[in-house]
Amino acid sequence: MKLAGRVAAAIEILTDITTRNRPASEALRDWGKAHRFAGSTDRHVIGTLVYDALRNKNSAAAKAGAETPRGLALGTLATIWALPLAEIEALCTEQFGSGALSATEQSALASPLADLPDHISGNFPQWLAPQLRAAFAENTVAEMQALSLRAPIDLRVNTLKAPRETVLAALAKFGAVATPLSPNGIRIAAPGIDARNINVEVEPAHGLGQFEVQDEASQLAAILAAPRSGETVLDLCAGAGGKSLALAALMQNKGRLVAHDRDKHRLRPIFERITRSGASCIEVMAADESARLPQSNGYDLVVVDAPCTGSGTWRRKPDAKWRLGEKQLQVRLNEQAKVLDQAAPLVKKGGRIAYFTCSILPTENQDQMAAFLKRHTGFKIIPYTEQWMKVLPSPPPSSANGRNDLLQLTPRQHNTDGFFVALMVKG
Repeated sequence: MKLAGRVAAAIEILTDITTRNRPASEALRDWGKAHRFAGSTDRHVIGTLVYDALRNKNSAAAKAGAETPRGLALGTLATIWALPLAEIEALCTEQFGSGALSATEQSALASPLADLPDHISGNFPQWLAPQLRAAFAENTVAEMQALSLRAPIDLRVNTLKAPRETVLAALAKFGAVATPLSPNGIRIAAPGIDARNINVEVEPAHGLGQFEVQDEASQLAAILAAPRSGETVLDLCAGAGGKSLALAALMQNKGRLVAHDRDKHRLRPIFERITRSGASCIEVMAADESARLPQSNGYDLVVVDAPCTGSGTWRRKPDAKWRLGEKQLQVRLNEQAKVLDQAAPLVKKGGRIAYFTCSILPTENQDQMAAFLKRHTGFKIIPYTEQWMKVLPSPPPSSANGRNDLLQLTPRQHNTDGFFVALMVKG
């Protein structure tokens, strides 16, 4: 396919996403199935344009003068892809192109963008502006622009199977490098427009259990939770098990790690991942077995990787940014409070709770912590700066929320997903 046809395909997929409120990954998958003639490079370029348009929806629409699928695609070509107007015009009129530019489109695309509202230049839903300003103040636009860039591929080396040097060597062909903060992390740069997507999970090293795909922020959260060999640990919201595997490796496979999730469908992939990883200390407790969670002496550590809006992962799932609403946020806040209250009595005296979200919203993070500490006065915060110096070799980075007790990681300041970490001890 030529670029003109790829642009037309992206407009078709964006139409499917917006009119049917579908996840982008599903719309792209179904389009690929229905258009078998499209090769892997075609699908990559089309997918890149679709995701770039969704990441930068507001500014792309402003550039094109229309918040339509066509406007999003054309605005993205002009801004993110930096194509000159003459080239965009030529693409639209080529065979299999999307149709000639109207006079209105020509005028809009030729005009510079200036004096845009924050939610337009920062590409975020306008209703979230108060929360984001509370989180980042004058840095709001810069933080959100960083959250609109393409994300790298981050991997966590499974130290139960291999050292980082071995996996780096195996993935050197992809330009893999060590992550700057996590001692077990590897990073592969985000592919450009013309480069094909890298599927690292088909590599032999992955089949051998030597690494898992996991953002550096998530890796750091597991390390800061500081599970020790021989401890009893509960991963209360284990999901597909990525955090459980990281915790087991940090425990050197010694002790007992209970992986539980209320959603049996989310928990299902954990079994294959455990087998591949060699983590024999993990015990999976099914969704309907929550009555078995309490134990006589309590857990040394309960990890609460709470259900959240996923706002910190908008680089990877930009369509979720535009589907989020106030009602959905309130549901997540209620779920977070509930699971924290569930965790509190499960921890032994002197034990710890590690609370994580892949969110940048204060209501899900520091506000949630303040409310929990009011309800459970026996807990107190362990400052992340103190914990960092105990368990990581590098100096602790500044938190994006300006605090030294609660850690907020962001793409702009840490080149990670947006991720929140709070550590508490039970007195």
